[in-house]
Amino acid sequence: MPSEQPNTGKDERHAIAVLVDNEPGVLARVVGLFSGRGYNIDSLTVTEVSHEENQSRITIVTHGSPAIIEQIKSQLGRLVPVHAVTDLTIKGDPVERELALIKVAGKGEKRVESLRLAEAFRAQIVDATTEHFVFEITGRTSKLETFINLMKPLGLVEVARTGAAAIARGPEAM
Repeated sequence: MPSEQPNTGKDERHAIAVLVDNEPGVLARVVGLFSGRGYNIDSLTVTEVSHEENQSRITIVTHGSPAIIEQIKSQLGRLVPVHAVTDLTIKGDPVERELALIKVAGKGEKRVESLRLAEAFRAQIVDATTEHFVFEITGRTSKLETFINLMKPLGLVEVARTGAAAIARGPEAM
C-alpha cells in the first residue's frame, strides 16, 4: 500500500522513541497510524518505564524518506496520550541493542562449529542437550543477523527476537 506522500528522498532507517500513557488501546492506535498510511515498522518494543506515572516507552524502528519520517513524528505527536516523540537517530548515534534466542540442532563438526561461533560472538548457551543448543545473544541488529546467517548451514531451527531497544547518548532524557 503506498504512503500518502510520494517518496521524495532516499529511505533512511530511524529509531523513534515515544513516551505514552500505559493504558489499553495506545499501542493499537500507534500501530494503526503506521498501517493506515502504508508505513512499515521494522521493529517495535514496548515496556512500562514509570509505574508511578503510569507511562510506557515505545521504540519503533522504521524506514522512510526524510519527509515521511517527519510526517510519522508529527502524526505520532498528535496522538493522545503521547507525551513525547524523540527521533533518536537525529539526536545522534543512539545506543541500540536487541536480544535473540537462537535454537541450533546438530551433531559432530556442525555442533563444534556452532559452539566456536557462539564464543566468537559472545553468545551464551541458555539450554543444551546432546542434539541442540539455545543461544542467547545481544547486540546491534546487524550483529544478530550475521550470527543467524552463520548458523543457518549449521542447523538453525528457530529464532525469537525482542526487537530493538534504543536510547539517546548524552545526559539528557527524552
